[in-house]
Amino acid sequence: MATVAVVGLGAMGRALTTRLLGTGHEVVVWNRSPGPVEEAVDEGASAASTAADAASRAEFVLTMIADPAALLAVTDGPDGVLAGADPGSALLQMATVGPDPVLALAERLPAGVDLVDCPVLGSISEATDGTLSVFVGGDPERGAPVLSSLGRIVPVGPIGAGSAAKLVANSTLFGVLGVLGEALALGDGLGLSREATWEVLAASPLAAQAERRRGPLEAGEAPLRFGLALAGKDADLVVEAAGAAGLSLPLAEAARGWLADAIASGRGDDDYSTILAHIVASASG
Repeated sequence: MATVAVVGLGAMGRALTTRLLGTGHEVVVWNRSPGPVEEAVDEGASAASTAADAASRAEFVLTMIADPAALLAVTDGPDGVLAGADPGSALLQMATVGPDPVLALAERLPAGVDLVDCPVLGSISEATDGTLSVFVGGDPERGAPVLSSLGRIVPVGPIGAGSAAKLVANSTLFGVLGVLGEALALGDGLGLSREATWEVLAASPLAAQAERRRGPLEAGEAPLRFGLALAGKDADLVVEAAGAAGLSLPLAEAARGWLADAIASGRGDDDYSTILAHIVASASG
């Protein structure tokens, strides 16, 4: 088992910490706010004073933060991960930030410190159960002592490819939710009963997603697995990366538009699946 520093204790960082502790790793944690650190320490983790302190005490440093600006904040400067990382250690960059910040991070690594570009597909329950899909850009063996505890390692290419793969995966998720919400709105608008619409969807390519989303939509609430505001950030990354690659992706733009509209309506702190209720309520104008 390894000594792992977890830098960033949002919902996913906390779930990863719990999983790593439960699978026998020693875990050092750091977060900008103290509450999640105290919770992790109660589970058996050790607290670090700074991100640099956390990195100096671990073989592997796992970053799970919100966005590219946060990645820069926790990695750079005298208190950042790069200042504390020792030769022979590896930085496991797991946040969804897009390829460019990861490639830039690779250029700033101290001598002897490796980088594994390894964002994940899945949410809190998959992190806790160790069933994430881990898209690895770089050497898949370098992070395996830790990543194999978290889920299935999927090698996708060199550094940067892991973050690119995560954007591809997220583009499908946001697109499916947009199509599902619009299908429900169309059924309502054309006079189908909601039960009939669900039956139609059960016979469609969206059957699995419709079955998964029906209960929370009908209940009017969904447990928080992934906040809408974070989903909106990820949709922005998809569209920005597509633009940088010279691609025109109208469906990705439309999905981002629905997410942005839902966030503007005050749903940003809700689970991302509430986008369905927002689409149904908004489609009729």
